[in-house]
Order: sequence, then structure tokens, then C-alpha cells
Amino acid sequence: MQRFYPAVVVAVVSLDCFAGSFVGAEELTRATPQSVGLSADGLREVTKACEDLVRRKECAGTVVGVVRHGKLVYLQAVGFRDIENAVPMTTDTIFRIYSMTKPITTTAAMMLWEEGKFGLDDPVSRYIPEFRNVRVWGGEDGDGNPVLLPPKRPITIRDLMRHTAGLTYGFYGNTAVDRRYLQANLLDRNSTPEQFIRKLTRIPLLYHPGERWHYSVSVDVLGCLVEKVSNQPLDLFLKERIFDPLDMRDTGFYVPEQKLGRFAVNYTRRGESLVAIDRPETSPYRRKPSFPSGGGGLVSTARDYLHFCAMLLNGGELFGRRILKPDTVRLMTTNQLGDIGYIGIVERRVGVGFGLGFSVVVKPGLWDRHAVKGEYGWSGAASTHFWISPTHDLAVVALHQRMPFTNILQQTVKPLVYRAVKEESNRATPSP
Repeated sequence: MQRFYPAVVVAVVSLDCFAGSFVGAEELTRATPQSVGLSADGLREVTKACEDLVRRKECAGTVVGVVRHGKLVYLQAVGFRDIENAVPMTTDTIFRIYSMTKPITTTAAMMLWEEGKFGLDDPVSRYIPEFRNVRVWGGEDGDGNPVLLPPKRPITIRDLMRHTAGLTYGFYGNTAVDRRYLQANLLDRNSTPEQFIRKLTRIPLLYHPGERWHYSVSVDVLGCLVEKVSNQPLDLFLKERIFDPLDMRDTGFYVPEQKLGRFAVNYTRRGESLVAIDRPETSPYRRKPSFPSGGGGLVSTARDYLHFCAMLLNGGELFGRRILKPDTVRLMTTNQLGDIGYIGIVERRVGVGFGLGFSVVVKPGLWDRHAVKGEYGWSGAASTHFWISPTHDLAVVALHQRMPFTNILQQTVKPLVYRAVKEESNRATPSP
């Protein structure tokens, strides 16, 4: 089938467009790039690069936002949120952020940790009893029967946050344990948190807890723990404790009917074309799920997620509302793996560690040659990404919708943003 690709559209946001758009709205202070040490010409290169990605059909459309020193200095949309109907991408487009949900759920858990509701090294089974009897996959005996071993130690809450619980996802491997995950359809939106836990704890662990980093459903378990400890549904806890205080007005586990017009189409690339795989009018995101996935269920906008990032950059506070203590943010964004090492999802990421909810760059240039030491962030399955550099007091959100995951937008934008910092710094320091 011939696909229709209209000419590239660039939506340049007027930063004044936020003012007065929402009763009681809270917005980041607007500033020019130069006023916060960024090159305006350098940021224009970001726009050009995104236009090129759209022309090459790597992305249908993109939204990229940059915050520095707590101020919004760049927010632009390029291309289309719906190619077939020639609907331009806009800065308020709603995206499936998938695993960018994980830092938010971990933040919710750390709020409860600050309140003394649990210890990071408490066994998960203290709060979710079904985990008391989990076993570890030990292969098969001579008759082909599973060999199940007692874990060397219990799964802790810290393990859930840093992906060392021995859990897996099912679709990143082909082990006997992964196959059981797929058969159980663990992340069914029509399931319930209780059903998720029951199904999960009947499947053996892939590794002994604490043995290695392995990307998994552990933050979905953490979301269930938040519900247990707070005695609130996860979606309600996030709304009351994070989304409302940070004015993340378009972030949630589904897209209400009145907002569907802003929901992006999700695409996959086949040959030289982008083909729609999830459209707003038929998307499962139209309905509130029975199981709010703490590991990957949220939708959001660049604006909303920039608010979350700005809170972290500001030591856990934004708009005069404290979400986390500064020491808690530092703990979460410090590598927690020690000698375990970070294998990565499908490849070894040398020089990258993992904190509580975020990947953390410990030795720049070894895996991501554009990264800087101390940079932290994460991605989503539909090719969304954010990163934060405390060194530069900088946060960047880069969103598009394409599956399976591709890193192309992040790797295109990141060097240009860091170059914009260097270019302005060079201008401010004349040569002798």
C-alpha cells in the first residue's frame, strides 16, 4: 500500500502560549537560550536535525524540550502526529511513554520510604506475602522436569528499583522462564494488580536476587507495593502526590475522550515507510486499565515530563512543592549496582550503572559517546527518552512514537544540545 507523507511541518512553540491556558496552571519560567548559557543557533540545529529525521521517515514527528537552570528555553514540535490524516505534531501532543513511567513510580515509592513506611532492604514479601515462596529456575533434570531452587536471599525493595530482583520481562529473551512470562500474559491491562502478583509469583525467578541486573517487571511489582503501603490505587496516589503538585495535567494511565485529538499515532517502520500500529480511535489507551502498570503504563506530554525532570534537577522541589528531599534525589541518581554490573537490555552498556529508577553514566564515552558523567535518565518502548545532566543543570525530553524502540532521536539530539552549551560557553570566554 502506498503511504502518504506530507511535507515536513515544524511547529515552533511560542513560550507565551502557556500563560493563562489552564486555571491554576503552573509553568516553568521562560527564558532565552542565551540567558541560561545556551546557543540559540545551536538549538536551531536541533530543529533542523529533527526535520531531517522526519524527511527520512525515521520519525513521523518529534517534540523536544530543554530546561536549563530551571527555565524552559526550547520546546518544538516537528512533523506529524498522524501522517495519514496530515495532522501536524504539536507541543501538547500526548505520547505513550512506556518505561519512562518507571522513574515516576520509583519516585512515588521513595516518597513513602521518606515517610518511614518501609526500608529499602526490607524483603518484598513483608508487604506482598505471595513472594515468600518464590523459587529460582535451576534448569531441568534428566527427565525434563524443572529444577527449582530456594533463593539465596529474599528479593528486597531496592532490588525492585534497580532491576536485581531476578525477574524478567518475557520478550527480551527466550529462556524457559521468559516463555512462562509470555504464556501468563502478565501485563494484561484487563487484569488486576492482585492477578498480576498471583501469576508472577507462580513463575520461578530467572536469577538469584542480587546476582545481576536484568530488565524486568520489577517496577510493576513496585507499583503494587506502593498501593499496599499507601492503601491507595497507584493511579490515585500518583495523581494526588505527583501529577497535581507538579501540574502534570496530561499524564495518566489512559487518554480521556476529550484529549484523544492530541494523542499521537504509534508507528513501526517497514522498509522505507512508517506504518500505523496503534491509532487513537481504536487504541486500548482510550479506556482506564484495570491494571495500572507502574513499569510502563503512562501517557504524557513533553511539557508534563519536563516538570518532573525540573523537580529532580531542583533537588526534589518545584513550584514551592516538595516531592522528595535533595538527599533522596542524590541517592536515586547514584549507581546502586556495585560489582553487579549493568548488562543492558539487549547489549552490554559499558560505563553505565543503575540507580533507583534511572540509568546513570559512571564512565562516559564507553557506551554512549555523547553522554557526560553523572547523567541519568531512561527511555520508553515507543522511542521516547529523557536525560538529565546535574553537571550542566540541564534536562532534555525527546519524544516520538515508533516501535520497536530506536535510539535515533536521542542520539541525534544529545550531541547538538551539549554542543549548544559549549558554543555559548566559548562565546562568553573570549580568547586571550
